[in-house]
Amino acid sequence: MTNLNTFFNVLAKEADEIQLKIKDFKKNQVDSINHSINSILNCKGKLIVCGIGKSGHIGRKIASTFASTGTPAFYIHPAEASHGDLGMIDSRDLVLCISYSGETEEITQILPIIKKTKAKIISITGNPKSTLAQLSNFYIDINVSREACPLNLAPTSSTTLTLAVGDAIAMSVMVKKKFNSNNFAQSHPGGSLGRRLIYTVEDIMLKDSALPLVSVNSLLKEVLYQISEKRMGMAIVTDEKKNLKGIFTDGDLRRIIETTPINFDTKISRFMKKNPLTIEPEKNISDAISLLNAKKINQLVVLNKNKKVIGALSIHTLFEKGFI
Repeated sequence: MTNLNTFFNVLAKEADEIQLKIKDFKKNQVDSINHSINSILNCKGKLIVCGIGKSGHIGRKIASTFASTGTPAFYIHPAEASHGDLGMIDSRDLVLCISYSGETEEITQILPIIKKTKAKIISITGNPKSTLAQLSNFYIDINVSREACPLNLAPTSSTTLTLAVGDAIAMSVMVKKKFNSNNFAQSHPGGSLGRRLIYTVEDIMLKDSALPLVSVNSLLKEVLYQISEKRMGMAIVTDEKKNLKGIFTDGDLRRIIETTPINFDTKISRFMKKNPLTIEPEKNISDAISLLNAKKINQLVVLNKNKKVIGALSIHTLFEKGFI
């Protein structure tokens, strides 16, 4: 049980430090945080994040979060900065420096040079009296009472708090910019999340001869043949004008077999499920997945603006295409 005690204690201590710091932020740091958010929001150049060691790892994540949510940002290593990378910074830029001590040598030695470029500096530090804090235009104090490390040595609470502060600032800027899911998709085209937002239902739906369409007057045995042949797990019941009348799924068949003697020459209108869920072809895949999950179903019928059946979307297709 000792291992689990440590596990839960670390989580509790890190959560406690964040809760304590929220109170401090509200009481003592509202202006500094607000100025930091507005400076990033109004930055005409790039947001450049700088840190070393554990702070460097956190800095990379913060820069990535900003870049993916509408703020041009990248990370530079402070040691590399003093060997040429400082040339990336100009007066339009904003530099976010991360150092818990505020006295990290690789950072403090480049601060005067950054100041000469006229770029503004925001710092996240645990020491408001440090060189870094004093040379920053704005600083956010993330001092913690104790690290979650049992030895109070390994950066744990402090790095978690730093990452949370970076996320909170990035999300605040994102909301101010009115950055939406379509914007997000443009910067994430390679991932499954981005693909869900870029691709529409029309792009991947089954249509034409692949559709398991049956007439409202079809017999149950004819419908079962369509379900088996088209392998969608359902048949779509329409009238002669392709108006949707209902659906019949293989799940419906199993439920009927369990409860009712079946005459396979009965018309499907007796068994079909009326008013099934539908979706428009222009909806993105993310919308379709959300609807399938919320309603706990496996298929959707696609209707055009005239309410005619033009396609169908199956959870199996989403798996095959790599959207799930």
